[in-house]
Amino acid sequence: MRRRRAAVAAGFCASFLLGSVLNVLFAPGSEPPRPGQSPEPSPAPGPGRRGGRGELARQIRARYEEVQRYSRGGPGPGAGRPERRRLMDLAPGGPGLQRPRPPWARPLPDGAPGWPPAPGPGSPGPGPRLGCAALRNVSGAQYVGSGYTKAVYRVRLPGGAAVALKAVDFSGHDLGSCVREFGVRRGCYRLAAHKLLKEMVLLERLRHPNVLQLYGYCYQDSEDIPDTLTTITELGAPVEMIQLLQTSWEDRFRICLSLGRLLHHLAHSPLGSVTLLDFRPRQFVLVDGELKVTDLDDARVEETPCAGSADCILEFPARNFTLPCSAHGWCEGMNEKRNLYNAYRFFFTYLLPHSAPPSLRPLLDSIVNATGELAWGVDETLAQLEKVLHLYRSGQYLQNSTASSSTEYQRMPDSTIPQEDYRCWPSYHHGGCLLSVFNLAEAVDVCESHAQCRAFVVTNQTTWTGRQLVFFKTGWSQVVPDPNKTTYVKASG
Repeated sequence: MRRRRAAVAAGFCASFLLGSVLNVLFAPGSEPPRPGQSPEPSPAPGPGRRGGRGELARQIRARYEEVQRYSRGGPGPGAGRPERRRLMDLAPGGPGLQRPRPPWARPLPDGAPGWPPAPGPGSPGPGPRLGCAALRNVSGAQYVGSGYTKAVYRVRLPGGAAVALKAVDFSGHDLGSCVREFGVRRGCYRLAAHKLLKEMVLLERLRHPNVLQLYGYCYQDSEDIPDTLTTITELGAPVEMIQLLQTSWEDRFRICLSLGRLLHHLAHSPLGSVTLLDFRPRQFVLVDGELKVTDLDDARVEETPCAGSADCILEFPARNFTLPCSAHGWCEGMNEKRNLYNAYRFFFTYLLPHSAPPSLRPLLDSIVNATGELAWGVDETLAQLEKVLHLYRSGQYLQNSTASSSTEYQRMPDSTIPQEDYRCWPSYHHGGCLLSVFNLAEAVDVCESHAQCRAFVVTNQTTWTGRQLVFFKTGWSQVVPDPNKTTYVKASG
């Protein structure tokens, strides 16, 4: 009997979880209504709701004006009224998955502004903007994750490309807490959705190789909320720090270099110096090894006003910094410095120095120490990261670090050693020792430094810096033909 009850309970929980995911994805849990839509009056809030409809309208207007500031200059060429459809139509069951109208859904509060225009299809990147038509007949919908406001899903378009869909999470904390306070579902949705629209505008205005690409958007109606929006973006992999610590130094350095380039772009963006108030690894994704920021709804452009340096204290859990107050009444470089210290404490200190080439460690230690003390700005930090890249890519870091070996190696072209692997760390291959080298001399040096190495196989594969990947082996008892590899075995010893 107990087993039966447990099975029933487990089945009920699984059904509830699946239903919740489908409701968030296929109900129009997305975004901001069309431009030009006028606010609707709302009845007075019920007793016990703090601030009432006036407070909710004030918050909506504040977010509306923030989005307007970031989107000034108007939509790009080809902008027009966004295409509309129901995201619920993506469900295999079609309209059968629509939510019933919640009994507590009410119109918008008095004084709430309409929606600002969304970014135009032609601005500023090449290629047509994806719209609702691109979301017809998608497949493989998978829940990726959710935060305070938004939920993210992965889908595959009819052409085979995988993209991410972002929508306001109807079960999320942001919307739920607002509804509990004000009791106005449509107004609360609009308040939450302005964060998604803000992110949409910033993705468009801050285009950069290390900013997630915005592919398009789709407006659609729900039963109780008209003109919700889903954004369509580039798909990336979550940043898992534990996994990153197990990868090669070259790949970890690439992430830090990507971050340095991103912070330089944010410090000198067309909007001014942009700071990421919510700066954690989960706000970033990896796309083909490059780090990209994906979550921009908590970004801020305005510098902090001040009357003196006492107003310019940059606070972190471990320490604080006091920055100068400029003659114009703004804390000098606070946005830039906040980003830089967060990059130090979340990324640089863990990813930069460990298992780096010995000759590069002094320079890498300088970067970590300078950013940890905020002794450098983003310009100098990026310059030093680019210097490390140049030294590494050009092979200059090998000068005076590789001694000529007395051991001779026999070259065996068009061949490989299929087995006789051993493990080393960090390696590109978990079952063997696969490392990148600048040239043959470095490969010999690596083999000589490993006690178990008796041979190595040079492949025709290269890393992002152009370095060749080499397998290191314990012996060469079985050598087989392979036109894409060259084997080197110790001639003696």
